[in-house]
Amino acid sequence: MSLMPRSRRGALARFALGGTIVVLFTAAATAVAGLLQFKQIKTYFDATPPLRHAQVVVPQPGQPQTILILGSDHRAHEPQNAANSDTIMLVRLDPNSSTINVMSVPRDLRVDIPLPNGAIQTDKINASYPLGGPNLVVKTIQRDVFPRLKVNHIVDINFAGFRALVNAIGCVYTDVDHRYFNQNIGTPDTNYSSINLQAGYQKLCDEDALSYVRYRHTDTDIVRSARQQDFIRDAKDQYGQTRLIENRDKLLKIFGQHTQTDPDLHSVDGLITMFDLVAFSDAHSIREVHFPAILNNCAPPAPCYVDADPGAEGRAYQQFMQVTRPAGKTSGSGAGGASVGGGGRGGGGHGGGGHGHSSSPGTAGLQSDDADGKAQASALGRAGLPVYYPRFIVGGTNYESPTPGQYPRAYRIRDPQGQLQPSYRIVLAFNSDVGQYYGVQGTTWAHAPILAAPSEIRYVNGKRLELHFDGSKLRLVAWRTPQAVYWLSNTLSLDLSNDQMLGIAASLTPAGG
Repeated sequence: MSLMPRSRRGALARFALGGTIVVLFTAAATAVAGLLQFKQIKTYFDATPPLRHAQVVVPQPGQPQTILILGSDHRAHEPQNAANSDTIMLVRLDPNSSTINVMSVPRDLRVDIPLPNGAIQTDKINASYPLGGPNLVVKTIQRDVFPRLKVNHIVDINFAGFRALVNAIGCVYTDVDHRYFNQNIGTPDTNYSSINLQAGYQKLCDEDALSYVRYRHTDTDIVRSARQQDFIRDAKDQYGQTRLIENRDKLLKIFGQHTQTDPDLHSVDGLITMFDLVAFSDAHSIREVHFPAILNNCAPPAPCYVDADPGAEGRAYQQFMQVTRPAGKTSGSGAGGASVGGGGRGGGGHGGGGHGHSSSPGTAGLQSDDADGKAQASALGRAGLPVYYPRFIVGGTNYESPTPGQYPRAYRIRDPQGQLQPSYRIVLAFNSDVGQYYGVQGTTWAHAPILAAPSEIRYVNGKRLELHFDGSKLRLVAWRTPQAVYWLSNTLSLDLSNDQMLGIAASLTPAGG
C-alpha cells in the first residue's frame, strides 16, 4: 500500500475554498434580490490589483465557465516567487447542468513545467506557482494534464482572510471523519501545525476550521482534496439567501482584500456575466470529480510524487466537463444513469429506482462483526439516545479501538437555536495509513443540515433509507427513528461501494436488541 508524503515544512493553507464559492453566491443571491450594485462590487475587487496577462478566455454571457481557484500564501503586493500554492481547484459552472462540477488537481502531481525561458522542469505542479504565478499554473495544466482546458477566470486566494470568512458566515457544520490531533512541541514527528479535533458531526469555527481544511500530514492529496470539497458542499448548503444578503458587504470586502482575479472580474460587464451564471446555478448541488491519482511509495529525502495515466486524466476531464441532467430527465453527454448498486463513477445520475423502491443489496464485500459492534455500543455508555451499531462492516476493516474520550465518542452538538443535541460517532478504519475512515453517526438533531435534500428514498431490508449521492457514488445513507436519526458516512474519497453502503446501513441494529 502506498504511503503518504510526509513534508515537515509549515503546512500552507489548503483552506476552505468554499469561502470563494460562498462569496460568489453572496453576490449572486443579492443580484436575484435586486440589491446588487456592480460598481460597488468592482470597488471591493479593486482592493487588490488584477492579475497581469491572465491566461484566460473571456466568456460570453450565458455560456458555461471554468474557474481556476488557487489557494496560496501570496500577498497581493508581494512577488509571487516568494509564495507557494497548496491548492489547485477547477470549478465548472454550466447553465444546462444540475450540478456544479469541482475537481482538485493534486499539489504533488509530477509534471513538466514550461519555464518562461523555454526550458522544461520536471517537478510537482505546485512548484509552477512560485516559478511563474497563476499564468504558469494554467500553462502547465494545459501542457501536461488537460490539453483541452480553457480557463475563463482565475481566482487566487490569500488564506489570511479565511478565519474572517468562516466566522462571517456563522461557521460551518461538517462531518469530521476521525480524530485529528497534533501538538507541535518542536520534535521531528510533531513539527507541523497543531490540531485538536474529535470525530463526529460538529460546528467548526475560526482556528478549528482552518486547521481541519489545511491538515495534510497523515493522509494523501486525494483525501485532503475530498475533505476540502466536503467543506465547500457544507458551506454552500448551509448558508441561506437571507444571511447572504445581510452579510454581502462584509464578505465581499474580505474577499477583495485577500484575492486576486483576472482583469475581466475587475470590470462591471465581467462581473455581471459571472454573477448571472452563478445566480442561475444557486440551486445546483456540488459534484466532486475525482482526479485519477496514482500514489507512490516515498523514501525520503527523494521527492514524493503523485502520478496519473494520461488516458485516465482524459476521462476525468470528460467527467468534469459533462452536463448532469436533473433526475427523471433523459441523460445526455454521458450524464450517467448507473444503478445504485453499480458503484461506477462518471455519471451524474444515480438511477436505479426512485421513492419507495425496495431492494436487497446482499452482503458482497461485507463481513459479520456483531461482537465488535456490541462492544462499541457498550463503550459509548449513556449516550443520551438509543444506540445503533452495524452488524456488517467492510471486510478487512476494523473499528477504531475504544479510547476514553475519543473512540467511540458520545457528545452533544449545539444546534443553531442553541439546543444541545445528544450524539455519538463510531469510527471504522478503511485504510488508516492513507487517512481513509468511514463511520456511523447518531444524533437527536433530526434536521441537521447534512441531511437536507436526499437524492433518493429507498427501502432496503424493510428500512427506509435516505440516499445522498456524489455523482453516482453514495456519500451518505441516513435512517430515522422517532427518537433520533442515524447515518453511515463513506470515506472522504468514497472508497465504499454503493452496495456496501446500503448493506451496512440496512444492518444497523439497536444495542441490547
